[in-house]
Amino acid sequence: MTIHKLKSFIVSTFTFRINWNHFKSKLLLRYVLSYILIFLIPLTGVTIFVYDSAVSGLRTEIEQSNINQLNQVKMTIDSRIAELRELSGRIAYDRRLTPYMVRDSYYRVEAIQALANYKANSSIIEDIFIYYHNDPVIYSYRGLTNVNVTFDSFYRYENWSLEDIIVALNETNQMFIRPAENVTINSSRQEAMLTVIVPIKPNAPYPYGSVVYMVKESNLTGVMDSILSDFTGSSYIFNQNNEVLTANNHGVTLSQEHLGSLAALDAGIHNLSLNNDKYSVVSVKSGENGWNYMTIMPSYQFFSRVAHVQTLILLVFVIAVITGVLAAFVLARRQYHPIKDLMEFAKLRINDTSEPKTRNEWEWIRQTLHDYSTRIDMQEPFVRNQCMLLLLKHGKPDDPEIERMIAGVGLESPKEQVIYFCVILSWEENDAAEELQNDRQQVHEILSHVEPSGLQANIYGVEFSADNQFALIVSLPDPGQDSLKIRMEQIIRSVQALISENTRLDPSMGVGTPYRDLGQLNQSFIEAATALEHRMVGSSRITYFDQLAEQNHPVAKGVWLPRKSLLKLEQSLKQGNESVAVQMIAEMMETIRSEPLLQIHLLRCICFDLLNALLRSASEVGMNEVFSNISDYTSFETLEEFEDKLLSLTTEICEKVERNHEQAAPKLIDDIVHYVNQQFADYTLSLEHVALKFSVSTSYLSRSFKEKTGTSFSQYIWKRRMEEVIRLLVTTSAPLKEIIEQVGYLDAPNFIRKFKKETGLTPGQYRKQHRSNRLDI
Repeated sequence: MTIHKLKSFIVSTFTFRINWNHFKSKLLLRYVLSYILIFLIPLTGVTIFVYDSAVSGLRTEIEQSNINQLNQVKMTIDSRIAELRELSGRIAYDRRLTPYMVRDSYYRVEAIQALANYKANSSIIEDIFIYYHNDPVIYSYRGLTNVNVTFDSFYRYENWSLEDIIVALNETNQMFIRPAENVTINSSRQEAMLTVIVPIKPNAPYPYGSVVYMVKESNLTGVMDSILSDFTGSSYIFNQNNEVLTANNHGVTLSQEHLGSLAALDAGIHNLSLNNDKYSVVSVKSGENGWNYMTIMPSYQFFSRVAHVQTLILLVFVIAVITGVLAAFVLARRQYHPIKDLMEFAKLRINDTSEPKTRNEWEWIRQTLHDYSTRIDMQEPFVRNQCMLLLLKHGKPDDPEIERMIAGVGLESPKEQVIYFCVILSWEENDAAEELQNDRQQVHEILSHVEPSGLQANIYGVEFSADNQFALIVSLPDPGQDSLKIRMEQIIRSVQALISENTRLDPSMGVGTPYRDLGQLNQSFIEAATALEHRMVGSSRITYFDQLAEQNHPVAKGVWLPRKSLLKLEQSLKQGNESVAVQMIAEMMETIRSEPLLQIHLLRCICFDLLNALLRSASEVGMNEVFSNISDYTSFETLEEFEDKLLSLTTEICEKVERNHEQAAPKLIDDIVHYVNQQFADYTLSLEHVALKFSVSTSYLSRSFKEKTGTSFSQYIWKRRMEEVIRLLVTTSAPLKEIIEQVGYLDAPNFIRKFKKETGLTPGQYRKQHRSNRLDI
């Protein structure tokens, strides 16, 4: 088989050589040399560049990958620490964990349970304690115990004495994180743990207690390992004091001296020599807490990955050169073959078998095309129709000559955005009679090119081979999406009027979708043909593809419940809106019933998806008792039985939400009003700020605040500030600007205008008048 192919190649090459010699042309050789040079010069340059940059490029890629992964580690751990800080804030403002509630024997159980819930909300907390200053007792989610017992028997630190622990608990006024160290737990096992102490209230000048978190070092190193994945070096976290909070060594162990030099490095990529070994160090710094996250990898691990780069690059270069030379010959032959065929075809068309007198084949083709150009000018209408027919059937080709023809027709406008669409006219069978042939020919002439009055549109008629059909290309300036449909209808009506005024014909019309790209006109043509083919008998003689498309109902893509429906259901349950929740359940159950061919296992999975949405909502509103009877909801025989259980659970959840609102609303609004009375002078105070602080929606807060105080939130703030300004004006001699800033107003001129509008006096006049009144008294 191989010999046969080789023989065929030799014969074809010999035949090709005869033809080449016949034209005495070096065009093929030029093609071959051009392809080789075009291929070989860039290949050589790229090979040299790749070889020179292989090591540095690969190193940069690895280090950049480490930076990206390390940034992800930083964001993940920073978020975990932020969670602890946020958790402490929530504990500080939790009324169940006040000193009074915790120490009270009746409420202590509720406080312990609340502490357990806070522990469960964090994925990295091993243990949690709450301690009140100068109290011999410390509280955890397991109960209360003596401080000495907790940190001498249950948790015993290797390098942290009990006395120092008690001092830290009583005197810490900022968040404090102790680096990981071995802690003996229950005198039975050791665990490397970090200790986090957060004063309560956080950032308060005089905290009254502390929240203590015990965090396993493995929880943080586990996060680092999972993100860094196949990283083979070691990773460290240094705090703002350059102490090692936690370390994760993989074959690289450094002394304290070297760790100190690492901690002093700035963020970025560094190359260090430690113990006569070279290392690549990547460091990122957290703007959240000032920590340094760092990875260190021996450089030899990197260079081992590029040991075979030289051989590999050389081998690839040789193979590429051989392949390129062969490809150059093949491509040259393929490129020359159409030229040879074109010359033979042209010679047959002009009946010229003489030998070309020009320098090469291209010169001969150029001269021949020049001779044909005069004939083309004489056939412009035919060329115009063929050019438009090409647009209709194949779109806009990437050919400069054809683009020039299209520009000459006037379809494209370089100054404004143009809309294009296609219309196909079809005659009825009785319109094909001989007496109407002249009318049809007249339509072709009238619609060859027409510009309807007042519509700023151009209409071009195109003849094509379909029987009893005629195509129109319509272009118009983009009128905007809102008025596009109206403009299209006006153009179609003008075409109808033009035909009816000049002929006896009443053709049917199919109208395609408008496009902003002339290259998509072929799609509009197909759509117009489709609209015409599927026009409804007895309806209007004009069919728009968009109208036809709207009749096609979308096919369902799956049987799973839409996520937006589940989210809407959960939100209605959280708000206690039973009517909406019942409606959503009914719609989703109908969706399930509409799929009769579902397997029973898949059906139950879909049902459990809906049940899970209700259970999540029940858990969020505090209905934990529902999980003790979970089997009652998961056991059902029919969809009707399952729906009844869902509706029953929905009613219970909504009733629970209403009870929660009734119990929490009065006390919550009282707390909010008290907070506003204390903070009204804070210029950052706003409805959104208070809503975020008390975890309520702005709409609920605005409505409830007005019901409580009789005024809106902004009016109430203004009233309190006015009262304070008046008090300070009358009782002090402080400057007006200082008084205005003291009550939280930064725009003094605006405040003065509002003050005068309300009191009739400027602040200065008010102070003078009321001081005079006090002196008279």
